[in-house]
Order: sequence, then C-alpha cells, then structure tokens
Amino acid sequence: MAPCRFLFVCLFPPFFFPPFCFPDLEIFDDCDPWSRRRTDRRGQWHWPGARLRTGGARRDLALADRDEAGLHTLAAELAKAGAVKVTTHRVDVSEPDQIAEFAQGAVATHPGLNILINNAGVALMGNFVEIDQAQMDWLMNINFWGVVHATRAFLPHLAQRREAHIVNLSSIFGIVAPPGQTAYAAAKFAVRGFSESLRHELQTAESPIRLSVVHPGGVATNIARNSRSGSGVIDNARRAESIERFDNAARTTPAAAAQRIIAGIEKNQPRILIGFDAQCLDLVQRLRPSTYWKLLAQVFDKRTKVGKKAES
Repeated sequence: MAPCRFLFVCLFPPFFFPPFCFPDLEIFDDCDPWSRRRTDRRGQWHWPGARLRTGGARRDLALADRDEAGLHTLAAELAKAGAVKVTTHRVDVSEPDQIAEFAQGAVATHPGLNILINNAGVALMGNFVEIDQAQMDWLMNINFWGVVHATRAFLPHLAQRREAHIVNLSSIFGIVAPPGQTAYAAAKFAVRGFSESLRHELQTAESPIRLSVVHPGGVATNIARNSRSGSGVIDNARRAESIERFDNAARTTPAAAAQRIIAGIEKNQPRILIGFDAQCLDLVQRLRPSTYWKLLAQVFDKRTKVGKKAES
C-alpha cells in the first residue's frame, strides 16, 4: 500500500491570526483516514512557532491567510517538521470569489483532497445595542458565510472521493448563548444548524462525505485579545475584564484541541466537544434548555472572582 499522505489547508480569517493552526482542509491519499491502524494520531499544530509531530506519516499542506509573512513562516516550520509539500495562498475568507479561486487551486495542486476543516473565526465584544450592523455583517461574513462558501466551493470535489469529511468549527456558544455575544452566538448557532442539516442531506443521499461540528469550550488562543469592540463600547476597563475572564476560563491548550478534533474525525463523531467546560455547559443546556443562563451566570461570576483572587 502506498504511504499515507495528508494535506491540510488552512483558511484563517482576515483580521485574526490564531495561536494555533488546525487547518481547514485535509487530504488523505491511498488510505482510510478513519482507520486507527493507518492514521497517525500524534500530529500537533501550534501557532506561533507551529510544530508538527509527523510520527512517520507524510503530510501535504496548503495554507491560506491574508498574512503572507505569517504563512511563509508557518510553512517553513511545517516543512522542517516533515510535511511533504506545503503551499501558501493569500485568501480573505470573507470574500467568496477568493475562496472559490483558492478551492480551484488547491484541488489542482492536491487532487487527493478529501477533508475540509473550516476553522476561521473572529470575535466582537459588546451587547446588541452597542454593535452596529456593519460590524455584525463583518463577523457573520467570516464566522458563518466563510463556512458556507468554503463548503460550497469544495463539495463537488469531495463528493467524487471514495471517502471524505467536512469539519465545521462552531463553538460552545453555538450551544449556549451568553449575554454580550449576540453576533458571535448567532454565527455559531448558524454554523451548527447549517452543518447538521447538511449532514442529514448527505446521509439521505448516501454521499461518501461525512460531517462533524466542533464545539470548543475555552481554548487558550488570542481570539479575545484580538476581538473588535462594538461601536458603542467606550469602557476600556470592561474590555480588559472580558479578556481577563476569557483567560481565566480558557484551560484547554491548542494542542489538546487539535488532538480532540483528530480523534473526532477518526471516529466520525457528528458533534465534537472540546474541553471539560464544553461538556458541562452542554449538559446544563440539556437539563435546563430555557433557564440555563441563570445557573451559568453564577458559575462564571464565581470563576472570575476566583481568578482575581489568585492574581492578587
């Protein structure tokens, strides 16, 4: 049997460069990516200073972002770590034409492509009345429409593969919706609804494409620090407190998140929860679907106070 080869294609958002890379597209050639006997599970992706532990498996990667300098740095490190072929592409995921052009190039360069992982995401701080429509459109174009456009662009190719998989990144805020997250939660709930409906369509059509939705809890990335503030948010102290609250809650490492996604792909899990916090929040929502926030607000406030006390 030919050696197992992997292709990862990263689509990063235009204004958020994540501290780790679990890319948007993955290619497996001449192997079954869901068989533990053939799939290396030790690969890890980190940003910055990305390191890929190949474990003997051969990986091809196609990376996309607006930050070309950052892409080249990442590509060089991944090549040293054992990737067979690394290609970089400047893409703004909020632009459908750029995604379509990228899909054509990626398929032409890596014809064995059979896994798509939509990973891009940005955050917007502020209550609904503090966020203007242009800002909400900006977030939705990246967090939701980026997923839809990338899925549409790659779906025809994936449908021709013997086996294929789509992985869409939602959030625990695609399961629960805290105050101050109207735009973000709306996008992540939309990703979840779109993905679940598409999964059922693919199953009904007996398509070779499988689909998983990822709901990370607190992962230690820079998404909060890189978030935009609503046009009506003028309190810098409030922004600092929100970042501090996120840092205190984000206990899952990017490496652990990547490992969990890999395991979910191998097991063909329709829903991939990342972190103990995500599992707890999902359970609370199931038990108290209409009143979960009354309980969760108390828990989050307690966590914030504990974090502040530990720092003092």
